[in-house]
Amino acid sequence: MDKSTASPPPTPNLGEKAGKDAAAPALYRKRKRSILKRIAIIDIGSNSVRLVVFDELKRMPLPLFNEKVLCGLGRGVEESGKLNQAGVTLALETLKRFAGLTTAMRVSRLDLYATAAVRDASNGAAFIAGIKNIFGRAVKVLSGREEARFAAFGVLSANPRADGVTGDLGGGSLELVELVRGEIGEGATFPLGPLRMQAAWRKGPDAARRVINEHLDHLTWLDQVEGQVFFPVGGAWRSLAKLHMDETNYALHMVQGYAMSGAQALDMARRVSRMDRAQLAGYPSLSHRRLETLAYAALLLEQLLVRMRPSKLVFTSFGLREGALYDRLSEEMQREDPLAAAVADWARHDGRFGDLGTAIANWCAPLFPDETEVEQRLRLAVCRLSDVGWRYHTDYRAEQMLLRVLRAQELCVVHDQRAFIALTLYVRYGGSVRSVKARAACQLLDAAAIKRAEILGKALRVAYVLSGGAVDMLDHTALRIARDELTLALPQEVEVPSGQVLERRLSSLATALDADKFQLLD
Repeated sequence: MDKSTASPPPTPNLGEKAGKDAAAPALYRKRKRSILKRIAIIDIGSNSVRLVVFDELKRMPLPLFNEKVLCGLGRGVEESGKLNQAGVTLALETLKRFAGLTTAMRVSRLDLYATAAVRDASNGAAFIAGIKNIFGRAVKVLSGREEARFAAFGVLSANPRADGVTGDLGGGSLELVELVRGEIGEGATFPLGPLRMQAAWRKGPDAARRVINEHLDHLTWLDQVEGQVFFPVGGAWRSLAKLHMDETNYALHMVQGYAMSGAQALDMARRVSRMDRAQLAGYPSLSHRRLETLAYAALLLEQLLVRMRPSKLVFTSFGLREGALYDRLSEEMQREDPLAAAVADWARHDGRFGDLGTAIANWCAPLFPDETEVEQRLRLAVCRLSDVGWRYHTDYRAEQMLLRVLRAQELCVVHDQRAFIALTLYVRYGGSVRSVKARAACQLLDAAAIKRAEILGKALRVAYVLSGGAVDMLDHTALRIARDELTLALPQEVEVPSGQVLERRLSSLATALDADKFQLLD
């Protein structure tokens, strides 16, 4: 049919009614099957009001929609005892929009949570009543203990074996929770959020420091966690991570999994706590709405670090919202490795031959006899993602996979691990670790990790040209490295003979392994 003369498709009748879905627009009804699992969370904080819509309840849910408005509900609440009136007006307007969005997006479940400012303000109940009128459902006002628990669950959802302390700094409060090998320990909440501390901050850093330490002095276990990891949560502390990235010209602009030593963090916190708004405005990654509270957030971080003396800080973009979802998972699902869960989803949706990860990982295991548990975990993840780039044009597969992994939000790993996965897949699709395009990933890795990525990537190239995605070919062949010689055994029952492409890739793998020679054995 000539497309230029074809009749256009009929315009959906948004007022059409039919059956029990009569109230739903026809356009929505057509998509109902694909959106029934969506879950929405509205987080009504002391500083911001945010809506996040996740694809479904699973180990690593993906945010489909994320919108935040800085309303400043807690501004001045410490002095007046009431929510800021301008903030209330803006928050209710924002929540009306969010109500319309969640209806239009046909979410299957909507949870509303309010935190420190709302629970402490004398007019909090009236504000909650206004929200109930908008949504027709109750709002859960979290206690300090519940808020701390959700924040800790947010960290555990990305770091299931987390050991140390998580600190969630919101506009109105600070929650500190001890994490003991993936379990929640002691916890406390303090009215030390930037908006609650405005009066003290206006009197100067010394006055704010005194108030901070008056509260922290009551936390006896805080000086018993020396040498552990501190997990900062919250927008203000995420901004400090971005500032540090700007200062160091960091290769990857992503807060999730960003790490720095305790000494680096203390130095940064001390410097930033003394900066004025004009100095902070010079950092390109900082939101102008964060500038007025960032110096205080740095001062608070400084006081915590002096007491805790952590070995390092690992920042996370996960917090209360992700923690609330994690709390709803079964214990079995909570125990799942978040990296394994994410790559399994990815492989299932985008894999060409299904999930060949375990078979390929077993096949190439002889090349990595002395790997650690972490290295083995990363190798399996890479193998499970080793064919998800097939839809891209062959000339761009390597680069696309490099960038996709470096920027993927569903991978909850620290940055050197993310870079290893990305670089390995770059090599798997023909890229070189010495190319300019690989520079960002290589900057995050040491020489040994780069070498390992090159070997694994080239082994994957051999695996796919050898097998064509057929598991039986992997099961009936064997890859070995011994006495500086790489050997690929092709038993007689294997009916697919070797060829030039296989031999070239095997030779390239031998070079990466520093093997003097390679051979194919029939």
